[in-house]
Amino acid sequence: VHVQGSGRQQAQILALLRSSSGTTIDAMAKATGWQRHSVRGFLSGVVRNKLGLNLVSEAGEAGRVYRIRDRKASSVLQA
Repeated sequence: VHVQGSGRQQAQILALLRSSSGTTIDAMAKATGWQRHSVRGFLSGVVRNKLGLNLVSEAGEAGRVYRIRDRKASSVLQA
């Protein structure tokens, strides 16, 4: 996955994902200026595959919420 952007934008997404409340696709898109499909590609291609982080998602009041969990248990990304 090739996403245009700086390391700063990628760090912003990782910081949002590591917050205890998690984050939404819309919040990540707003923080980086990326389109929603680019955020989803980054989550799948970089966060999950390249970095091997445990990305989980669940339905929340504001829509689907994504976060990185420290444990290594496998979970399915639902986008």
